[in-house]
Amino acid sequence: MKLTYKDKSYTIPKPFDECYFGSKPSKEMVITNPYSNLKAVLPAFAVAIYDTIKGAERTEDYKTMDKGLTWFQKNFTSEYYTLLD
Repeated sequence: MKLTYKDKSYTIPKPFDECYFGSKPSKEMVITNPYSNLKAVLPAFAVAIYDTIKGAERTEDYKTMDKGLTWFQKNFTSEYYTLLD
């Protein structure tokens, strides 16, 4: 998927097909880690992947969860450590 985020053009691969990035995938959102209360600013497309990871965790779909975690580690490293590690 090609999109612009922070004045740069990116080609971002989706880690899974069932993830919908919404109509404004570059819109920034603040996500809070429910355990540490630390916050991270993410574009909406990354929030969609974060939400899919958390849903996969709840349903014990570890294959989907691992795909999302790997994607986050590569594309949003500091946010990964704030929200998912």
